Amino acid sequence: MEYSTLQSLRYAYQPKVPKMLRAGVREISVSEGKATESASDEERIRELFPKTFGQKELYFGSKGKKLKVQKQVVGVILSGGQAPGGHNVIAGLYDALKETDPDSILLGFKGGPSGLLEDNYITLTADTISKYRNTGGFDMIGSGRTKLETEEQFMVVGEVAKKHGMNAIVIIGGDDSNTNAAVLAEYFAEHEIPCQVIGCPKTIDGDLKNDDIETSFGFDTATKTYSELIGNIMRDANSAKKYWHFIKLMGRSASHIALECALQTHPNICLISEEIEKNGTNLNTIADTIADSVVKRAAQGFNFGVVIIPEGLIEFVPEVKKLIEEINETLAKFGERFSMLPSWDERLGFLTASLSVESMKVFNMLPLDIQEQLLMDRDPHGNVQVSKIETEKLLSKIVANRLQELKQEGKYSGKFNYLHHFFGYEGRAAFPSNFDADYCYSLGYTACLLINAGCTGYMSYVKNLASGVDEWAAGGMPITKMMDIERRGGKDKPVIRKALVDLGGKPFKEFSRHRAKWASETCFHYPGAIQYFGPEELADATTITLRLEAEE
Repeated sequence: MEYSTLQSLRYAYQPKVPKMLRAGVREISVSEGKATESASDEERIRELFPKTFGQKELYFGSKGKKLKVQKQVVGVILSGGQAPGGHNVIAGLYDALKETDPDSILLGFKGGPSGLLEDNYITLTADTISKYRNTGGFDMIGSGRTKLETEEQFMVVGEVAKKHGMNAIVIIGGDDSNTNAAVLAEYFAEHEIPCQVIGCPKTIDGDLKNDDIETSFGFDTATKTYSELIGNIMRDANSAKKYWHFIKLMGRSASHIALECALQTHPNICLISEEIEKNGTNLNTIADTIADSVVKRAAQGFNFGVVIIPEGLIEFVPEVKKLIEEINETLAKFGERFSMLPSWDERLGFLTASLSVESMKVFNMLPLDIQEQLLMDRDPHGNVQVSKIETEKLLSKIVANRLQELKQEGKYSGKFNYLHHFFGYEGRAAFPSNFDADYCYSLGYTACLLINAGCTGYMSYVKNLASGVDEWAAGGMPITKMMDIERRGGKDKPVIRKALVDLGGKPFKEFSRHRAKWASETCFHYPGAIQYFGPEELADATTITLRLEAEE
């Protein structure tokens, strides 16, 4: 006997699309806006992207010039970590290509950018797509973190494009992947390779956000998934009444996930990395803030609570940030030599000679396990792998020491038992929410429109997302508009500027308004599981962050 499951029911879900896209590819027109500049460092960005810098904003709708409709051969890759909705980007792209011309071909390159370099692909068909519509994960074609950054790589990709007669490549990824898309588009334009490059904004971290990208896809689903888990832990804590839970959440470069989950669940403490950096807050002061909540709650008989910690917090604590920057620079210059040192003492000696006195003091005050984690192999961008730094354990240890001091001073008599959690993979491949399923389908559809419009070096976007789907608006923005120069691996490189939590924005202000009460009282909120069916105000709801930002 066969039973209906969420998986089987999701295959049949028909993503809602904006009213402006319902006319179909052949009836949609494109209009131009003004020429664009870069986020900053304009002279440098213009110099690096002479062929694609300064292109105009594009809008799709009923006005403007009709799109060129002809057979297309397009390659698509998923790049970087998983984000819910990636399959629907491919589905929207596929459907729009087949509307353009039934003979259009979509090649899915397997394993991310390496699939392009190795010419490892499958031809995507209606049958293939049907098995992955509205599902999470990237298992349709897989993903990878290979960077497309060298001229040799670009030459290989150009040859692969030429071999298959591809007129466009769509790169579905985050800020680094889309930076690579911009560089590849510039290379193709400079060498007159007739292959367009289009990007789509993906990352659950929420830091690929600006005036044009209101939210990256996957953020909605991931934060709802994490909030369900946090709510479950809160319910357990409120039942057992004996544990403090230190929960680290994904979000390396920004605290958007932590802030959204705090707005949804009302934890006792939520640390916002951007605020800590702005205020110059050190580790001991952070621990004192948590300890103060523990003491106040213990006085009421509440020896339990929840602390939310952003994954990248450690890099925002001023003295630790300086330490990490110095370590990154040192390993960028002497990494091979450093890795060959056989003993810990020799490594410490090397660091002592390379780091400033202030940074070495900070390094020496950290527990040995945290020291070791700071010296692990860097990621492909030359940065410390913050997901492997157990910040939640570091803070709980410092808090425990502080509480012991207060107990000896007669200022605290409660119990402090703690548990640690890290939520990351749990949210990256979840079934996309209705919002992400709809949003991603429209992003893929719009990517095809940009191809038909003859664009390259553009990112697909869908705006007005806090309104109903009918009111969403689609268009394209030159990727160079989002770029500036950043220090990476000891070198200055062009990158898409990451969006940090706006401390003057409405979401953070809403959090700030309540956090003193949450710190001492039990105000836990239990969001429950993502709803895919039922009233629109529940099943199609966007994040609290997006709704509050739309009110500004």
